[in-house]
Amino acid sequence: MQGNEACARGAIAAGCRFFAFYPITPAGEIAEQMSRLLPKLRGTYIQMEDEIASISAVIGASWTGAKAMTATSGPGFSLMQENIGFAVVTETPCVIVNVQRAGPSTGIPSLPMQGDVVQARHGSHGEYEIIVLAPSSVQEMFTLTVEAFNLSERYRTPVIVLADEIIGHMREDVAIPEQSHLKIIDRKIPKTPGEAAAPFLDEEVAPMPLFGMGYSVHVTGSCHDKFGYRNVTDPESIDQLVRALANKIRKHIDQIARIETRCTEDAEVIVLTYGSCARVAQYAVEEARRHGAKAGFVRLISLWPFAREIVAEAIGDAKKVIVLENNLGQIVHEVERIIPAHSEVAFLPPEIIATLHRPDYVLESILKAVA
Repeated sequence: MQGNEACARGAIAAGCRFFAFYPITPAGEIAEQMSRLLPKLRGTYIQMEDEIASISAVIGASWTGAKAMTATSGPGFSLMQENIGFAVVTETPCVIVNVQRAGPSTGIPSLPMQGDVVQARHGSHGEYEIIVLAPSSVQEMFTLTVEAFNLSERYRTPVIVLADEIIGHMREDVAIPEQSHLKIIDRKIPKTPGEAAAPFLDEEVAPMPLFGMGYSVHVTGSCHDKFGYRNVTDPESIDQLVRALANKIRKHIDQIARIETRCTEDAEVIVLTYGSCARVAQYAVEEARRHGAKAGFVRLISLWPFAREIVAEAIGDAKKVIVLENNLGQIVHEVERIIPAHSEVAFLPPEIIATLHRPDYVLESILKAVA
């Protein structure tokens, strides 16, 4: 099936029953599938007037207890940023799928680019943490969408699935397991409706009271205490709020972070990449090893929070790290921050932005690095 279709199937398997969308390429097939699948399950598909309304509707649906998702691409993702921040500060679980296209601005809707990596991390204002997953296959469009919902429910936070046009539109075989074989995490809610709960600022993640079920809860985007009540005059309150929101992610990074490594134990040069670029990188590393080069492969499955210690351990004693991205350099800066003193970082953009790296181009770069 197609990557976007696999994403929709993953959302349904994870329990998504609300989807709001505004039409945009190359994410349209996700909406097409959700509009067909959700009514059969008594779920809700709604086409909103724009992307701001879409993410707003998703947040509202989540507070009634629904697992909720939206999908978009670059321009729509930009419009969603303020409400993504609102979802962060109100600890609202939801999933946002960004099938990246070539930009900036309108760009070329039908071409891929990994231009939204830093925006996914820092697009909304203020200080906060976010979870971002980067699929590199159609299979992972299914599995990482399920995982996005699980992480969203576990940590009461928006989670972003950051794909691109290549992964969204390619077709591959997908293994969809029986529902009983999937690990699904559901939301924790207070045991007794109406009880005086403290539903915010718990680094171990507090249960979430739901609208319309008798719970007493106040939800605001302003600085607030653990009960949700505003405090917009006290610096210590914003300090407590920011640290609590950050720490519920940072303190669990070992459970959140995901990377894939191959042949790193003896590697002199490591190719580090993510998303669609990983497909070329893996092939080039395998070819390089057939040529006798001690090359290794590190793929970031989770981009944010950036797993510094885990990535540094994977790099190990390699003398050089080649970073592949379909942009002018975004995740490479995070790699440069954690690289050991004995290592060197080289950035390898595609020869033409918005096209995939050519395998022989990557292979040649690896062989030059070990020469």
